[in-house]
Amino acid sequence: MKRREFIATTALGASALALGGCHRAEDQTKTATSSTNRGKKVTLKLATSWPAHFPIMGTGVDAFAARCLELSGGSLEIKVYAKDILVPALQVFDATSAGQIDAFHSGVYYWKGKNPAFSIFGGMPLGLVSEEMITWMKFGGGYALWRELYGTFNLYPLIGGTTGPQMGGWFKKEINTLADLQGLKMRIPGLGGEIMKKLGVNPVLLPAGEIFTSLERGTIDATEWVGPALDNMMGFAKAAPYYYTGWHEPGSILELTFNKAKWESLSSEHQAIITAASEEMTTNMLQAFRYENAKAFAALPKEVQIKTFPKEVMDAAKLALTEVLKEESAKSGDFKRVLASYEAFVALNKPWDDISTKNFLEIRG
Repeated sequence: MKRREFIATTALGASALALGGCHRAEDQTKTATSSTNRGKKVTLKLATSWPAHFPIMGTGVDAFAARCLELSGGSLEIKVYAKDILVPALQVFDATSAGQIDAFHSGVYYWKGKNPAFSIFGGMPLGLVSEEMITWMKFGGGYALWRELYGTFNLYPLIGGTTGPQMGGWFKKEINTLADLQGLKMRIPGLGGEIMKKLGVNPVLLPAGEIFTSLERGTIDATEWVGPALDNMMGFAKAAPYYYTGWHEPGSILELTFNKAKWESLSSEHQAIITAASEEMTTNMLQAFRYENAKAFAALPKEVQIKTFPKEVMDAAKLALTEVLKEESAKSGDFKRVLASYEAFVALNKPWDDISTKNFLEIRG
């Protein structure tokens, strides 16, 4: 007897003994149906916002799909499609919402135009790092709010990775004063883009495949992306020699989001496998970014100049962040509610973080 048939038969026998003969036929039908659903081969189409097999983010999704196939014993196949094969990179949200595809992998901050509150789930400038973001999401109420708001778009989100701290971007010219930012065209999404706009920058939203060409041709003057590992691969140093340390994305969250109706049609076994594999992917992705960024930082081209934004710029950015959060809260009840949850966790977490992590890092030097 096969393992699944044995489990189903055992469960059936136990149920019949417990509930008695009057419910025996009904229980047999339910158990048989459940067993059939678990054993049925399911194939899902997942589109990403990245080029095929893009390092860390793209390969992380590839590994996630392989893990789902392995854990399910071959009954759950997730076919991964790179950007522009099924849908354009920044149309995966709409395509999944409409049921044209089953799922997508992307960055949450791309969808702030759908609901400004979404940008908080992607990460806060000058805010929580990756471990803290995930803790808020899983234990501080962030996940419940995210799923509630995505549910109105017929979507069911899971954390699908995190980048760790990101760099502040590549600039064609050095930034010495706040005035040097005026009129600059910079590729920067999310709340970071809103803050830069307050500082005089013209923020531009571009998918990965268009960034280098835009920077090289002068369509944009600066760009942020992720960190040394992926930035080196993109070749940004050839177009912009000034590389600034980060502040706007200390712990960005990536997403693995499913069409809600499709998710609810999956067996509980397949849902559990996807959830476990997504958490494994998130952990692996964070560790991979740390390791690969450390190696790539040591291998940056000699012409790259590492810079830190002047205090004048950072002071202005902090004030701008306060203004943006106040303005968005006034315009959107959802934003105000999500921000309240985020800030409640910050208030709870900060005293302990200061005495533990921050204090240790200062001692370590």
